[in-house]
Amino acid sequence: MHSSYFLSKYFVCFQILAIQIFVRYVSSLNLTNAYLHHKCLVDQGKYKPGSEYEENLNHLINHISSTQKFPDGFTHTSHGEAPNFITIVFQCRGDSYGSRCSSCYATAVAELRKRCQRYKGGIIWYDQCFLDVSTIDTPPTMIDYENTFSMHNQKTVNEDAESFNKKTRGFLYNLILEANKPKMGSYAAGEMRLGTKKLYAMVQCALDIFQCKVCLEWSINELSKCCQSKQGARVLGTSCSIRYELYPFLRT
Repeated sequence: MHSSYFLSKYFVCFQILAIQIFVRYVSSLNLTNAYLHHKCLVDQGKYKPGSEYEENLNHLINHISSTQKFPDGFTHTSHGEAPNFITIVFQCRGDSYGSRCSSCYATAVAELRKRCQRYKGGIIWYDQCFLDVSTIDTPPTMIDYENTFSMHNQKTVNEDAESFNKKTRGFLYNLILEANKPKMGSYAAGEMRLGTKKLYAMVQCALDIFQCKVCLEWSINELSKCCQSKQGARVLGTSCSIRYELYPFLRT
């Protein structure tokens, strides 16, 4: 099944095509790992082949590949000293872990190298993970509001859109409360009956973000600006992300 989504940055939307493939059984849902978006951090400059920065970059990428098994789907690792300091933040979606997470990491690294050749910093998002490479190590007390974007289904809800928006927003707020419980690991997902349909949703923060609730509430507000009454939508960033659909898109 194909659905068109819109990608927006600073509330300016342009169309991309996102393919969502799903079948009846949850075990087979959304096993593809579609590319969503990327951003080259051009203000951080470029590095030269054979430079110390490139050596540090390769060392850190390989170190993560060889030592991280991603049991919790997250890493925030740094290496080197200024001006050749580099930090990598990588996180998988809450239902992707272990070998699936490792595979997404390899894909993200390879594709970011292609799309942001020789740039010191860049971010890339997939359905099941994101990779953030930077010369700046953002402290966990700071939420990254700049590197965010939204996507939404072209189709709108035809019946009682106002009620749909209200219930969707309320459901997302309930998931935020779940995600902020100590044992939840900054991730929560669930489903809710909406008449003859079901609403499926998830919320997630980077594991080292201190103000998870603040970030997610901000994302819900962004969702209301871009995606009112849409049958599916998401706001993604490096600090947190939210998503809802009228079909199941997560592994159980």
